[in-house]
Parts: sequence; structure tokens; C-alpha cells
Amino acid sequence: MAAARRYDPERRQRIIDAAIRVVGRSGIAGLSHRTVAAEADVPLGSTTYHFKTLDDLLVAALRQASEGFAKVVREHRGALTDPGRDLAAELARLTGQWLDGDRAGAELEYELYLAALRRPALRPVAAEWCAEIAELLARRTGPRTGRAVVALLDGVCLQVLLTGGGYDEEYVRDALTRVIGAEPSDRP
Repeated sequence: MAAARRYDPERRQRIIDAAIRVVGRSGIAGLSHRTVAAEADVPLGSTTYHFKTLDDLLVAALRQASEGFAKVVREHRGALTDPGRDLAAELARLTGQWLDGDRAGAELEYELYLAALRRPALRPVAAEWCAEIAELLARRTGPRTGRAVVALLDGVCLQVLLTGGGYDEEYVRDALTRVIGAEPSDRP
């Protein structure tokens, strides 16, 4: 007689959460179905049932992890699309808020994002993140400048995360102002 299956509607999500923890602790090189199953406390077969390949699991993890900065941007959409607000100052402030608020989450987000260099299955998810932010910014800047702003913010975030240095909001605001095309405000 076959054993009854245990109903576990949250198992898929627990596996994704476990994959994120494994990558956060051991990097992508430490990710396997076995390490994730152990971390999620599920049978090995559950990970392969929900995610046939590691790339499938990484896609799900990247989708979830890339919500960090995108969520901050969505929460402040009004400030970013309001023509009466200083877009460069708002973006510089929000980027600093995100980096300072959850440094480990930002590092994980970028680790998964950069994994797309070697794992083509991740590229569409990485591109979605860039496109979402660029489309929002394009409402104020136009599509080319929106993409340029995303590229600038990516570069700044990578420099901060890779060097362990501090985030310089004034520097980022000035750089964004130049890319967006407005003159920097006078400062004492």
C-alpha cells in the first residue's frame, strides 16, 4: 500500500527560500538540489519535483531576490514620477536606503543577477528587472536615459558592494543629475 502524500502547499516556497539562504551563505557554487533539500528540510525528490534543474531553481530564487530594489522603487513610484520632485536626489536617496538597509540582501541580489553571465537561463529574469526600472524612469527621462540611469545605478551598487566602501549619496546624486540632463543645484 502506497504511503499517503502529505499536503504541503508551502513546500515550493520553502525550497526557494532555502536556495536563497544557501546562496547567501555558500555562494552559487554551494547550491545543489541536495544542499537545498537539507536546508529546506524536505526530501531530495521534492526539490527535483518542483525544480527539474538547478537553473530552474536559480530562476525562481533570482525572481524572488531581485525584489529588493524593485520593491523600494515601486513603493516610491509617486516620488519618482512626480515632475515636481528632483529625480536624481530621490534615486540617490532610495539607492542609499536600499544598500544601507539590507546589505546582505543587496549582495545576494547582485550575486544571482551576475550569475546570468554564465547561466543563460537567468538572463531573461535579470533583463526583466532592468526593464521594469527603466520603464518607470522613462516616464520622466525618456527610454534611453532611463536605461542609462539603471546602468549607472548598477555600476554604483556593484562598486559599493565589491569594495566594501561606503555609499556616497551626494556623488551619486551629482552623477545621476548629469545623466538625466539637469544642472546640479548649487551647494554651499
